[in-house]
Amino acid sequence: MLAIWSDVGPEQETDYLHWLTREHAAERVGVPGFEAARVLRAELPGTCRYLILYELADPSVLAGADYLARLNAPTPWSSRVMPILRNFARGGGRVVAEAGAGQGGSLLALRLDRAPAGEAGPLQAIVAEDRICAARLIAVDAARTEVSTREKALRGGDGSFPGLLLIEATDADALRRALARHAAAVRDLGGEPAEATAYATAFALRGGAGTAG
Repeated sequence: MLAIWSDVGPEQETDYLHWLTREHAAERVGVPGFEAARVLRAELPGTCRYLILYELADPSVLAGADYLARLNAPTPWSSRVMPILRNFARGGGRVVAEAGAGQGGSLLALRLDRAPAGEAGPLQAIVAEDRICAARLIAVDAARTEVSTREKALRGGDGSFPGLLLIEATDADALRRALARHAAAVRDLGGEPAEATAYATAFALRGGAGTAG
């Protein structure tokens, strides 16, 4: 998977969403190895924060020729949007542990301060909670994620993180209850529960669904 965070100003949000839903997501899932895109909005009053999750066939596509060609030839619309993105952070790699199945209406995303080693036990306990659908741990491949490109230069620098915990649920309250019950396990994974944010899906697209090739 590849996870990308960014904030936009309220006055820029509509253009940003049009860019994502009318050009950018289709462009990305048109890259061989990019299987699906999902755009989520943080449940943070007064803040326009978005998380984009891409499903990948393999982490190697992050440094593959097809993807790098796109990153080094941004469209005019991308060239206009990239410089306005704030608090940008990006990390992609392998799903090293997962439990449950499918996607929920709400997702909790928590960056970890170390790469997970594949600790499946905590995830199994989390998905046993009411209304929790799935949980995943991603270990970021820094070498492939941090390749310099024209798009990165337009943003002026990206934040990074070594690992990521994703929890899917039917609703945000279920996420908060599960996080509270398993706070110690989350800290053991390298996450700080107080920093966790719930996200709601705004848009999703799978490869082959009218995407640009």
